[in-house]
Amino acid sequence: MELSLTEIIVLAVVQGVTEFLPVSSSGHLVIVAALMADGDVDRFDVGDVNICLHGGTLVSIVVFYWQRLWQLLSTDRGLLVPLFVATVPAVVIGLGMKLSGIDTFLSSPLLAGCMLPVTGLILIWASRHASGHDECKQLSKTNAALIGLSQAFAILPGVSRSGTTISMGLRSGLAPTAAATFSFLMAIPVIGGACLLEIVKLAREASKLPAPNETSPLLHLGIGAAVSYTVGLISLWLLVNWLERGRFQYFAAWCIPVGMGVVIWQLFR
Repeated sequence: MELSLTEIIVLAVVQGVTEFLPVSSSGHLVIVAALMADGDVDRFDVGDVNICLHGGTLVSIVVFYWQRLWQLLSTDRGLLVPLFVATVPAVVIGLGMKLSGIDTFLSSPLLAGCMLPVTGLILIWASRHASGHDECKQLSKTNAALIGLSQAFAILPGVSRSGTTISMGLRSGLAPTAAATFSFLMAIPVIGGACLLEIVKLAREASKLPAPNETSPLLHLGIGAAVSYTVGLISLWLLVNWLERGRFQYFAAWCIPVGMGVVIWQLFR
């Protein structure tokens, strides 16, 4: 891992802000990493850092929704089925890409730039439909599968996971708060599984210990995860408030021009 602690903290703040706001955290991490490297993306091994920072925001989801999770495991187990259905597509596609090595293409700033406007259009599409009033437990298996497919699509950098899944939830008839709740509950096994795979990978490389006078890369990753957790908790609270006020689609005004700017930068640099 070639990132300094300062660079990891910068990426952690970006991750914490963009993980829950519908602007694509993975896309912004790739873009910011390329900017810090002056376009030389090979200088950054963002894969390991990306997963660890996602682990920090995963903890913020658990903390924010701990009461809902407790209900899910005790009195509201009927929701486990649609959550399972919604989780399968991303797990299958994500694991397949990881094992085949295709996931290496997900670190392309150009790809992220191309996909950010897609996220913006999805947000606009969702805003053109009146919000529903259904709760998570009223979600059908078919609609859960559609939300799951949207989460799998968001594996691409620049496609916001929260943006696509909440948008699909809103178009499926869920109330704004319910759409956000379902979106982040279904993120737990996906992000958790990806983090687990990365932990196994890091454990296998544990024999490559740093010299006694060097700071362990694992410590840097831990600090980064703590920063992304703290910032992510604040961002999650803000997102839920903006959803309730009907301001979800406003983020399209960020995604579309930023994406176009990144594409121009990558094509003419």
